[in-house]
Formats: sequence, C-alpha cells, structure tokens
Amino acid sequence: MQQQEIHDFLLTYFSSNQCDVIENKLGYMTVQLTSEMDKALMNRPFYWHYIEKTGGEPNPAKLTLITNPADVPDEVKGEMIHFGSPRLHKIFESTKSLASYIRLYEDKASRTMEQIPLYPWLGLNVKISYQCDLKRDIFMSLGLNMISGAIVEGFHDYVLTLNVTPKIPDFSFTLSPLIMPKSAMLRLDTYIRKTFEGDDHVWAEEAVKRWNTDLALLEHFYEEMEEKNETYFTEKEALRAQYEPKIVISIINGGLFYLSGQPV
Repeated sequence: MQQQEIHDFLLTYFSSNQCDVIENKLGYMTVQLTSEMDKALMNRPFYWHYIEKTGGEPNPAKLTLITNPADVPDEVKGEMIHFGSPRLHKIFESTKSLASYIRLYEDKASRTMEQIPLYPWLGLNVKISYQCDLKRDIFMSLGLNMISGAIVEGFHDYVLTLNVTPKIPDFSFTLSPLIMPKSAMLRLDTYIRKTFEGDDHVWAEEAVKRWNTDLALLEHFYEEMEEKNETYFTEKEALRAQYEPKIVISIINGGLFYLSGQPV
C-alpha cells in the first residue's frame, strides 16, 4: 500500500463514516469529523464528558491530512499520514469496531426479469506484522469462493468496482455455500501463512543477534551478583519482549459477499 493507496483508503473511510470531505486535493484532504468519529480518533474524553454533562453544543474537530507533502502547497498545514503514523494506526484500530463485519450483495440491475445467481464469498482484509525491535506491516485483501474454494488477492479493490447493496436485489438469488465460514477462515489462514513461509528471514536472524548482544551486556552487568534479583529478571524479560522475532496476523475487517462473477 503506497501513499496514494493510503489517500484513497482515507477518502473511503471518512466518506463511509458520514464525515464531510471539505477538500480532496492532490497530496492532502480536509475532513470535518462527526461527533462519533471525533470520539473515536481524537482522544478527547474530558471534552466529550464535559459536553455531555452540560448539554453543550459539540464542536467536532476538522482534520487536514497530508498523504504526499511534495504535492501540497506551502500554505496548507496539516498532519502527515504514513505507515507507522499514530493517526493512521488509530484509524486502522477504529475499523475493528466501526466496520468489523458486513454482508453485501451485488446488484446487476437485470432488465430481462432473468434470475441472477449470486455466489457466496468470504472476504477478509488482514494485516501481517513482522515484529522485533523494528516493525513492518503488510496488508492483504483476500476473497474465498465458498463453493469452489478459489482464493483471490486484491478482493477489496474488486468489490469497490461493483454496485453492491446490503439487501438482496430483485431478480437475484443466493447460492448456498459448500464451505462453511469456519472452514473458509482456516483455508485463508493457511493461504496467508504460505505467503511468508518462503520469505527471507534475515530480519529475524539479525534481531536475535542484537538480542544476544544486549543480553550479554546484561549478564556482564549482573555477573558479580550471586543471586539475581527481580530487576535482573525484569530487564531480561524486557529484552525478550523488545527483540523476539514474531509474525502477527490480525484481521482488520471482513464479510460475506454474494457476487455474480469471478474476480480476475
């Protein structure tokens, strides 16, 4: 996901949550938050407690988010958004509660009165985090056909090109899945894990080397102590938490999608 993709994601995110997009220009956007989105993103609990306690008129924040500073005029001031930025992390976290699950149907708008079959798909947007004392995130959007078992990547982008609705459209009918949601989730989990099994894991080996170097320093510092105290074990555990390499898979959101065609 590049900066333009972040820009597009933010545009969809705020529009989907009823925030007015005041400006949407090359490299930045300005949005007026709703009260609900201000509470979710701006970390102003005391302000909202006061407003709700006194019955005052709420004044949700207005945000200018810069996704590509090279394209932004000097007079535009705002907050730089990129992977790793606290604001983007907060937005990703909010999607878990705002839109963790959805069910949508493709509307083909048939004019021939012909019944259109809709195939069930399980769609997941996931984050793969490579974690040690450094961190790298990769995002994947996967779809699994719950009849054939076919798995495609870029599923979210494909769905965005379709006309979808939360209610089953006229002249459409859904096909029953042969693969149940739990099994579909396990298949996608296996697919995701296979995508990084063959990766170059030098990053993990280097992290272990840095871990061992700092651990040796810790041992040297406490070597004259006959019996290690609580501080020693606390610091040792802190080194493990900091350096231990791990890959964490987390689901951002997902849903069931009934589609007429096969994503390409």
